[in-house]
This record gives sequence, structure tokens and C-alpha cells, in this order.
Amino acid sequence: MKVGIFIKNYAVGKRFDKSGVPNKSGAEFHAENHAKLLLEAGDSVFIMTKKNNWLTKGRECIDNIDVVRLHAPVRWMESVIRLLTTHSNTDCIYILGTPKFSVWAILWARYMHKPTTLVLTSKSEIFNKKDGWRYRIFAACDNYIAISREIAHGLIEAGGVSKEKIHILPQGVDTTARFFPVTQELKTLLRKQYNIPVNRPIVLFCARVVPNKGIRIMLKAWEIVHKKSPNAILLVVGGGITDLIDEIKTFGKNCADDSIIVTGEVDRTDDYYKMADVYFFPSEFEGLPTTLMEAIATGLPCVASDIGGNEDLIKPSGAGVLIDKFDFETFAKEILFLLEHEEQRNAYSKCGRRYAEKYLDCHLLFSSLRKILLNDLEHLDE
Repeated sequence: MKVGIFIKNYAVGKRFDKSGVPNKSGAEFHAENHAKLLLEAGDSVFIMTKKNNWLTKGRECIDNIDVVRLHAPVRWMESVIRLLTTHSNTDCIYILGTPKFSVWAILWARYMHKPTTLVLTSKSEIFNKKDGWRYRIFAACDNYIAISREIAHGLIEAGGVSKEKIHILPQGVDTTARFFPVTQELKTLLRKQYNIPVNRPIVLFCARVVPNKGIRIMLKAWEIVHKKSPNAILLVVGGGITDLIDEIKTFGKNCADDSIIVTGEVDRTDDYYKMADVYFFPSEFEGLPTTLMEAIATGLPCVASDIGGNEDLIKPSGAGVLIDKFDFETFAKEILFLLEHEEQRNAYSKCGRRYAEKYLDCHLLFSSLRKILLNDLEHLDE
């Protein structure tokens, strides 16, 4: 099978934008992961995306993935020409998000009787079928993947998509090779390796440092936690807006007695989950957050905001608690409770890990994804 993946941005050439935020989006992580899984299954994959940087090549092979960058202002034309010539043997189209140029791939696929699947990874990507011709085409795909119930509802209500075409399917994480619980001995070794205090409780936040991740609520909650548990450390992992990262560092120094460690962007996020004791995720809105899936898979008890996406993970997994996204006092109360009660941490950890192994493993989910891409819905539940 030859799969064409269409995504707005992929391997843009610069790791960070001008504000300091990493350029690699969650959708790009998933496109990369799914492309690798398809290759492992013996399929052929190419990715069509925008060419945003004059330094990047128009076409190159990255990790055995054929990456084609489309040139403005004729991306639509270039994509069609590619599908008619160099990529004419494409078997199915897989679109992440709603890149404008991908509507022409949908039209090509309809003409060639090839299945198309569109996945929305964020609530902000929900489109309204009535907003123009492009959105009517987006509403004409064969299948849709919604990573949360909230997104599925939006596709039905705003997108006008038939319920039968929508499949709620998490993107998944690697629960065997990367995200899994470790022994206390290995946790200690990791802390020593990364120069993190060995004998102090660690509360982890691992995501982009941007305002909508609830950063200021996190700091207000931590001020309370620190006063009652001064030995605890807040470990903030992830790149983001430089000014906001500086604000966290200043707050930690002036208001929290240096109890906040800020790492910036890191390569091995899985190591940081493994060395933590509690996961804190006060985000204001999400699709289905990969970081929360990773925390649950690693066996971390979670304190998260009560929003769509988070709810889809915490409630069925039993891996933690959900708090109103602006209630920093209750966030602090729940974190303190978990720090003081090992038995509750262990209970959340075991429940979350069991759930992740059964429902969040990317290798198990891949089988369903591949059948959806091929429009092989009769065997979807096998």
C-alpha cells in the first residue's frame, strides 16, 4: 500500500520560531510516527507539505520517508501534478488537519476512486461545512478520525459529517519501548544522570511553555504547594515562548526558593516522566494531549484540568483527578494530597498503566488506523 500523508507543516528546517516556541507540532509528531509504523508494516509512504523555508529542499528522503514540499502560490497545482505523475500509484490519502492544498488531493482521490481519511488533532481545526467550497470538500472524505469525543461532536454538528464516517481513535504512544514505569533504582539513576535531586519529590509539567497550557495557573498552584511542601520540586520540561520561560525562572527564584527547575526543549522526554512522582497538566484546551497519554503510560498519577481531551483520558483510565482549569487552589490541594499519600499514587499508577497498555499503545491502534485508511471497515473490529 502506498499512503500519501498531507500536512500543513513538516520538517520545516528550523527547530524554533522567533518567540522560542518549537516548530514541531503535535500533528507533525503523529505524522512522523504513523509514517514510521506504515514503513514497518511494509507500506510505502510520502508526505506532502508546505515549503516555508528557502533553505529546505523541494523533495528529500527523511528517515526513509519521501517528503515533498509544495511551493507557494501554486501548492494546489503542484500537488495535483505530483499525484498525476510521480505519485500516481498512491492507494489512499491521509490528511492531518485541514491544509488548504489538500482539498485537491481529496478531489483527485474521488476521481480515481481512492479512499481519503481526514484526522483532526485539535478542537481549533473543526470546520463548518457552510463556510465555503473548501470546507464542503473537507466534509466529503470517506472517513474521519477524531482523537476525542469533543472533536467528533464538532465534526457532526459543524462539519455536517455523518456519524457513521467518524472513528474515535487516539494517536497513541509507544508503551513498550519508551513510556513505561521504572523501578526506584532506575528512577534514582536517571535523576543522577540529569542532575535532578534524588531524594526530593518531583512534580512534572511536560509540554510547550505557552499561555494556553495554563502556565500562570500552574505557578499560582505551585506557590501554595511550595509553602506546605517546601522539599518538593516542580520540573518544567519543554520549549516555548522565551519571555514566559524567563517568567517561570524568575518566579521560581523570587517566590519559590529555587524549587522550580526549567529544562527547555529536551530530546528524551520519556526519561523525565520516569524520574517524576506526579504529573501536573493545567492546560486550558486540548484535542487529546499526547503528553497526558505519555504520563499515564509511564504510570504517573495525574492532576489535570477538566477539559475535553483530558477528560477522555483521565476518566476511563482512573489515572488521576480532573480539576476546573482556573481553580489553582484545588490543583494545589490535590498535588499535596498525592505527595503525602503513596498508596493513592500507586493506585492511580496501576490503573493508568493497565489502561495505556490496552487502549493507548500506538502499535495496537495502528491496526485500526491502517484498516480505516484502506476503507476496510468490515474488519475494523477484528
